[in-house]
Amino acid sequence: MAVDRVLANLDLNLLVTLDALLRERNVTRTAERLGVSQPAVSGALSRLRRHFGDQLLVRVGNRYDLTPLATRVSVLTGPALAGVRRVFDSTADFDPSGLDREFTVVSSDYAATILGPLVARMLAQRAPNTRLRLPQTTPYAVDHAADTLRDADGLFIPHGFVTGLPHLDLYEDRWVCIVSADNPEVGDELYLRQLEDLPWVVLFDRPTAYAPAVRQLRMIGIEARVDVIVDGFLQMPFLVAGTRRIALIQERLATLMAPIAGIRILECPFEVITLHESFWWNPMHTNDPVHVWFRELLIEAADELWPPIDESLPPSV
Repeated sequence: MAVDRVLANLDLNLLVTLDALLRERNVTRTAERLGVSQPAVSGALSRLRRHFGDQLLVRVGNRYDLTPLATRVSVLTGPALAGVRRVFDSTADFDPSGLDREFTVVSSDYAATILGPLVARMLAQRAPNTRLRLPQTTPYAVDHAADTLRDADGLFIPHGFVTGLPHLDLYEDRWVCIVSADNPEVGDELYLRQLEDLPWVVLFDRPTAYAPAVRQLRMIGIEARVDVIVDGFLQMPFLVAGTRRIALIQERLATLMAPIAGIRILECPFEVITLHESFWWNPMHTNDPVHVWFRELLIEAADELWPPIDESLPPSV
């Protein structure tokens, strides 16, 4: 009963403002984010300070920092807002055709290219008032996956980077080597010594951010001579084409890009790990009907991909 009386005297709109203030740490930016006036946000901040008996935001030089209490509260506002949304999104009979919302899935450009079109098509057919947002993943987003999933419906990332969160395995892929279609130094087969001689295009190349196959290359004693570092896979074929460079890329993406970029696809001259692309989500979404439906849709989309990879590569270009 005490909790009910507290909630009865609160304006839950303050929760939205509180969450934005703790993220932006600035009244003006919070007002812009919420689409309201600056005086309205200032007034809400005053009410929040009275409620908590705490300043929440304190000026330090030219910026505002969170008080210790605000820091503790900041990890609670996102889940609280998600819980409120689930309450008001609930219906007696869930009908996806009536959904009017945005699904945000943090994704590499690889997963967005391979799976994104199928997911977008299915959403358009079954829930025409929904929107799909696929923001590009970053090393920070992956290293802080739990925080990333406070504001996103899910994360497309292979196994090996995220632990302790629920996930759904969607499909398999494998790593292949790509070289320029007109590279005279490479024939129909690659050799280990060539992996040391040829310059590489690699992903991120940081201690906690790397393509798994690049790490495996180092594990067999080969240190790539890095020529170009990128933060996405789609650039790789075009940075390889017309050069001596080599790169490791997913077979599904390489097959899609080969006719466009002018590259050849070759077996790696070492045993590569299988890539298991998965969907990861915040545990609070596990039993939510909308999220359950969305995960089922992802399974259907993954099933529409061309058959599981086998041991034979498609013809090189």
